[in-house]
Amino acid sequence: MRKAELAKYIDHTVLGPDTDRAAVERVCDEATRYGFCAVCIPPTYVALARKLLRDTGVKVCTVVGFPHGQHKPEVKAFEAKAAVDDGADEVDMVINVAALRSGDYPYVISDIRAVREAIDKAPRPIALKVILECALLSDEQKEAGAILAKAAGADFVKTSTGFGPGGATPEDVALLRRVVGEGMGVKAAGGIRDYETAVKMIEAGASRIGASKGVQIVEGAPE
Repeated sequence: MRKAELAKYIDHTVLGPDTDRAAVERVCDEATRYGFCAVCIPPTYVALARKLLRDTGVKVCTVVGFPHGQHKPEVKAFEAKAAVDDGADEVDMVINVAALRSGDYPYVISDIRAVREAIDKAPRPIALKVILECALLSDEQKEAGAILAKAAGADFVKTSTGFGPGGATPEDVALLRRVVGEGMGVKAAGGIRDYETAVKMIEAGASRIGASKGVQIVEGAPE
């Protein structure tokens, strides 16, 4: 896979607690130069990223309920609406992983729907990605989470926050792709740091790659 093709899969990400303005400016500049699909940055910097990326074709993505997913649904909904008002094109929300693990499926689906309904009030389409944190789940729970995300109107399921006990695996990507089918996105995120790993995720069914090492990944691709 060539650099330009691979770049279109990548959400160039900086989400650590020490993320500052300079870090956001850097990822926005790199995303523009390399032609990445999106930048994924903390909610605090959505308005800045929107300004820096205007007319570049690079999307602005941010996170909601991050990284543990334990916020109340109405808080996640408020956070998502605020991000969209600031200019976000995409929202990556963390589900309540404990609710999924305990089998409280009505809560999980209401959690996702609260965010879906909040961002659907925007005057433009907003993509919703649902983070399952697969490293904390059994295969049965991953399947259930993907089914619930699809039923609640999400556009993507996402493997990991990158702050949990493990990141993306090709096996989890393949499982999620099998469950949601071809009509929904699968985002692999967490621990993807090189070209070879990124390609394995795409071959397993990922339609998006979340990575803080986007430049390193693309630079490893053939010319």
